[in-house]
Amino acid sequence: MELSVFNIKGEDTGRKVTLNDAIFGIEPNDHAIYLDVKQYLANQRQGTHKSKERSEISGSTRKLIRQKGGGGARRGDINSPVLVGGARVFGPKPRDYEFKLNKKVKGLARKSALAYKAKNNAIVVIEDFALEAPKTKEFVTIAKNLKVADKKLLMVLPEKNNFVYLSARNLEKTSVITASELNTYKVLDAANLVLTESSIAVIEKLFNA
Repeated sequence: MELSVFNIKGEDTGRKVTLNDAIFGIEPNDHAIYLDVKQYLANQRQGTHKSKERSEISGSTRKLIRQKGGGGARRGDINSPVLVGGARVFGPKPRDYEFKLNKKVKGLARKSALAYKAKNNAIVVIEDFALEAPKTKEFVTIAKNLKVADKKLLMVLPEKNNFVYLSARNLEKTSVITASELNTYKVLDAANLVLTESSIAVIEKLFNA
């Protein structure tokens, strides 16, 4: 698949890049995508939720009503789960939500996400650029020139660039990551994928490793 290379003014440079069909041209595997996204979201969970059980509630252990004849539940003390302010039955406990996913499945999922973007013509290639200082206004101008400013945007750089990252940090619909940080969730969450020329080579090297 060939794509034109644009500059930061949104002008076609006349150059073209060929995307590797082994990465961007495969038949997407939806189940692999599901598993990778599920793992990514699970890893974001802190798992620090906790509710108090009956033995942890501060209250008297005196039995409030007799066992029979009251016409109500056979509950005992004021800590009973059937009373307001009482304990919670089978409440959440701190736990780790992470789970293992095979490396090949993750690789297939990420290739599938990139393949979907290529199929939907949602990939824009821009020549390598640098900002002299963090300027959000300048980054917005670049996005507008590339006609990708109105939707969620994910820009992929070959390596860390603090000026570009800081320029985009305050934009609600924009994310900037390096090629090594590329993951299925972020690719699919973005409407437009902007790749710098150098980042394509890094992506192909990572997925062919």
